[in-house]
Amino acid sequence: MKRKRFFALCIIASILLNIMVINECYFIENENSITTFAEESNEESEEKYCLGTLKKTDKKYSNGKKISSKDVHYGWELGNFYIKGYTDVVTSDKDNPVFLKTVGDEVKLYFNLTQNINKLNGSKRKKISDDCDAIDEYFGLKKQKFHHGALIVRKINYQNEEEDPIVYTDYLKGIEKGAETEVDIFEEGDYEVALDYQITHQDHKIASFTVDNDYYNYRIFFRFSVRNGNCMVFPFDVSTGAELSNAAFTENGFYLDLANSRYLDINIKKKVLNESGDSLVEDVRFNKPAKDKEEFTEEGIYEITVKNNETGESTEKIIYVGKDSLLKAYATTGFTLPEIKEKLDNGASIDDNGNIVYLDATTTKKESKKMTDDEDPDEFPVVVIYVAIIILVLVIAIIVLKQKGTLDKIKENIKKKKNS
Repeated sequence: MKRKRFFALCIIASILLNIMVINECYFIENENSITTFAEESNEESEEKYCLGTLKKTDKKYSNGKKISSKDVHYGWELGNFYIKGYTDVVTSDKDNPVFLKTVGDEVKLYFNLTQNINKLNGSKRKKISDDCDAIDEYFGLKKQKFHHGALIVRKINYQNEEEDPIVYTDYLKGIEKGAETEVDIFEEGDYEVALDYQITHQDHKIASFTVDNDYYNYRIFFRFSVRNGNCMVFPFDVSTGAELSNAAFTENGFYLDLANSRYLDINIKKKVLNESGDSLVEDVRFNKPAKDKEEFTEEGIYEITVKNNETGESTEKIIYVGKDSLLKAYATTGFTLPEIKEKLDNGASIDDNGNIVYLDATTTKKESKKMTDDEDPDEFPVVVIYVAIIILVLVIAIIVLKQKGTLDKIKENIKKKKNS
């Protein structure tokens, strides 16, 4: 009888455990499937921002003016430019939108040709002509062959220096109608883009011969900027090259790495501690802008402030340089100088890592950084909950079986007394 009860309990526990494992796997699979669906939805719904203004120009693709109702280009577009792969866009300046990129983003420019270049707006008399004698005065391009349209891209870097424009000649001939054509990937900087093209309009024909052709020049032009959407600067130890986190300290000094974010405002303030009577006071030695790869090796407390003017966000970091234990504690724990001094007066000490340590006869207590409201304790393990449930079920089963055995014995005793 005891063996049967034992085997029954084992079977119950095994069934419960299998059910829990299956439920856990089902939850994980469904969670993964939901994530995959969300990722696919994000890909399908990727935002894009259209750019470009069409104007009629002279033969040098300058002096642009609005298309009139009598123009051969009136009422229809050659195609559309648009940007994809950004996290956000700032449009306070409509003539120069700013695209913000974060880790993993690739800001790309695309062009979608919506016309047959040999039958513009459905007319056999209108087509993109082969422009073999073109000049673009705005970009300072010398006379050259644009052929069937020239795409021109120029970058202005963070030093406000205009780089040489990149020219893609015969651009329209190499792409298909209706296709999403990638132009390029863009990093931080300011950009100017133009598509210059010439249209031939056949005015008159006698038999199969053209009597008179008219040529018209047009340009699609736009500007945009790309900026990093983060607001970070990375301090590194000048000797070891190790990255220093906020409230870290180093005896060697540090340098700043902007991670190619050239448009952030970075300010650094250095403070030292001076004796004033029987106390220590902070003394600001400098408060100035900082630059990429700049080194700071003199002893002191350095407060680094980074601001992103496009997002309005800012980040602050504190780095301690030197060997003074009081400065280490100030940078590491976040306590004020009066607070640290009070703790030291009450018997505390500062360890090599800058933590404040209390020692007594029975216990050792250590204070590091102040706890914040955002710091939560570790989550209670799910496995522990499962084990507790199984144990509870087993206890209940044992109690039930024991009660059943007791009842059986009582019934047997009653039968024996009746028979006797």
